[in-house]
Amino acid sequence: MVSRMAKHDVDLSLLFQALADPTRRSILTRLAEGPARVTELAGPTGLRLPTVMRHLSVLEEAGLIASSKDGRVRTCALRPGALDPGRRWIEDQRATWEARLDRLEALVMRGMEEREP
Repeated sequence: MVSRMAKHDVDLSLLFQALADPTRRSILTRLAEGPARVTELAGPTGLRLPTVMRHLSVLEEAGLIASSKDGRVRTCALRPGALDPGRRWIEDQRATWEARLDRLEALVMRGMEEREP
């Protein structure tokens, strides 16, 4: 179980690291409209092409995008469902904390009821 959890954590770390950068998030927002050539993605950023390529590499390593090359043209596309592991992790965390808060509320209510004359 430990090795499975460690692998899961690494995937989530890559995902959240990729999402942490505003440039990468803007690239993902653009790709949500449909596939785009690297030069199209680089234009709005104002960054040099090698820098954009590094951002794309991070996104691809995290599994958020896929790229293909046709001749000299590299095209990137959003991978459907790529955010699902992060969404599931956040939902699991929310459920855990909601359960903890529910138990705390019940404990506080019992304490208040016990103090009433």
